[in-house]
Amino acid sequence: MMKKKQFKILMVHPHDIYSASEPWTIRITYLAEEFVKKGHEVKLVYFPLPSNKRGKILKEKHKEFETIPFNRRKWFLFKNILRMYKLSKWADIIHFQKYFSIASIPSLFAAYLRGIPIHYDWDDWEYAIYKWDTPSIIYGWYLNILEKIMPRLADSVSVSSNHLRKMTLEKGVAKNKISDSHVGADLKKFNPNNKGYKIKKLHNIKQPLVLYLGQIHGGQYTELFLKAAKIILKEKNIKADFMIAGGGEFLPELKRRNKLLGLKNKIIFTNYLNYDKIPEHIAAADVCVAAFEDNNITKCKSPLKIVEYMASGKAIVASRVGEVPKMLKDSGIIVKPGDEKALAKGIITLLKDKSLRTKLGEKARKRAEEEYNWEVTANNLLKAYKKTKIKTHYRNEKISKKQ
Repeated sequence: MMKKKQFKILMVHPHDIYSASEPWTIRITYLAEEFVKKGHEVKLVYFPLPSNKRGKILKEKHKEFETIPFNRRKWFLFKNILRMYKLSKWADIIHFQKYFSIASIPSLFAAYLRGIPIHYDWDDWEYAIYKWDTPSIIYGWYLNILEKIMPRLADSVSVSSNHLRKMTLEKGVAKNKISDSHVGADLKKFNPNNKGYKIKKLHNIKQPLVLYLGQIHGGQYTELFLKAAKIILKEKNIKADFMIAGGGEFLPELKRRNKLLGLKNKIIFTNYLNYDKIPEHIAAADVCVAAFEDNNITKCKSPLKIVEYMASGKAIVASRVGEVPKMLKDSGIIVKPGDEKALAKGIITLLKDKSLRTKLGEKARKRAEEEYNWEVTANNLLKAYKKTKIKTHYRNEKISKKQ
């Protein structure tokens, strides 16, 4: 029997995989772990934050694959191109996530000069997220240009949502070059057997717990959760505790707004959590919430919090936007986006009905087992790599013959 071809995959992410300040890097590290489990070799290039900005370090080292720090300062770009070129000699394929130039330009140079395929993993609409805050017009223009050209420069593109797929097609990328790479959950780490007793004891939680999990920064909608909590707390026959688990640059402002809403001492704020602590926080919850507005950012999202809720077997209330209806189907309550009254109504429905919570939680876990886990996403990417490698091989053969 012929042995399956194993890839040497050089993965590149423009952010810090070890810092709690940039937790979205969990996507690339989980995919790297899945590739290694399947017998592939992985090296992962990342760009650490300056030591005074790294904050809490999540872990010292990834044992499953080699991690290689590059300098993220802009005047190191040329050195990074040279380093990436040398490193790429080892690789069969280069996979980069996000189009920021510190990572994408060295990756593209290395792939083109080596004649190896390059894969772009597009998981968020970065330009829309950037515009959410107070943007620089010049830098925003620069990001917009990068975003428009990057899918066309890659040999293949994976997208985490149907909206990003449509955007990729609009940029002139052939349909057969695009693959799905939705977000996934770690089914072992997040499972219905986890216990949340320690968390309940730590925070003196005596009533059903309603949880919002996530990063508190641009493109998140935690204030909707606060407004829904205020509505619920006015209900005479409903008893519940509320928790926001996560940290970020917007947290101080969120606490200020929480106080203005008259919710001081009514909401538990955990701040940043080590990723290993997240499963027990979800386990402590009776209802899990994913609140969004309907906008360009959320249309593109494949929210990690939702699949981790699903894998944990939890009853979920989520806003109807982007990938959310496709992800949950009938395993959660889906409500109008940007509407705190609709969100509160969905939460109240679950708080009143324990059997419904159990039923939806079981369905959600099944969805995660069948579709929304990292193994499925990794398999989709490996299929894309295989197709891309064959096409690149033929392309290089044609170039050689012409020469």
